[in-house]
Amino acid sequence: MLNVNRLLVLREVARRGSFSAAAQALSYTQSAVSQQISTLEAETGMTLLVRHPRGVSLTAAGQTLMVHAESVLADLDAAEAALAAIAGLRGGRLRMASFPTAGATLMPLAIATFSTRHPDVELTLTEGEPEEIAPRLRAGELDLALLFEFERSALTDRIARVELLEDPLYLALPRTHRLAKRRRLRLEDLRSEAWVQTSSSSPCARYVVRSCHAAGYEPNVAFESDDYQTVQGLVAAGVGVALIPELALTVVRDDIAIRALSPSSPVRQVIAATAAGARLLPAAPAMLSVLEGVASEYRTRNAEYTNR
Repeated sequence: MLNVNRLLVLREVARRGSFSAAAQALSYTQSAVSQQISTLEAETGMTLLVRHPRGVSLTAAGQTLMVHAESVLADLDAAEAALAAIAGLRGGRLRMASFPTAGATLMPLAIATFSTRHPDVELTLTEGEPEEIAPRLRAGELDLALLFEFERSALTDRIARVELLEDPLYLALPRTHRLAKRRRLRLEDLRSEAWVQTSSSSPCARYVVRSCHAAGYEPNVAFESDDYQTVQGLVAAGVGVALIPELALTVVRDDIAIRALSPSSPVRQVIAATAAGARLLPAAPAMLSVLEGVASEYRTRNAEYTNR
């Protein structure tokens, strides 16, 4: 394979018409330039330059080689420029994913803020549950992801994590429910209630079931929906109660009551994650910083649902 550096030397000699001028332009010695050309001629098995008393010129073989060399060197220059742009956040692409409730609350603000600061970086966003996203992150299909977990698990193995905020789950029940006047309720108080929850395979649904088991009973799951507005509608209709994450309570119906559980509401930890040990694109730490700021603002301005 031809040496790129020697092609650069050949180009300079051809452009400037002499070894000495090329040497000066490249900050080489004249003998070093001559040696590079001799080696290139040995590699190709052809004479590339004709020596004249007043300089040099390309042979037919040298002209043919330079046509291709100019294309190769132009592509390399373009590659270096593109990499420099990515390093300076003036280009490139950041592939992200998020679970739905964070995708509807934290991610839009983060994307808007990042795009204002770095408009030339392309952002992509896909949606899924943590169990779907985490393997894709580890496999290198994604650069950054928002995940949640209720306790540390294998989900975040080989993942570098930045904890953004705690997302408590609050009890939603009809405003006319006999327990709605109580500010704090225990899971034990809901033993006889029908439940509305997300699909049984989802992390939140599994956690609700585990929590009810810990309280000493099997929950009677009457309805399932992965749309929290639908969950609120079912609760408002009086067909069940539900545990809903705070991130899903940015809009709350007037005909339901939101209450904290005693002694404390269950909490899921929201994290921003990258693949552990991976060399991150410069856009990834920049987005992590933006997400930390957005999470901090969310915590500051978020309403206290326990006072609803």
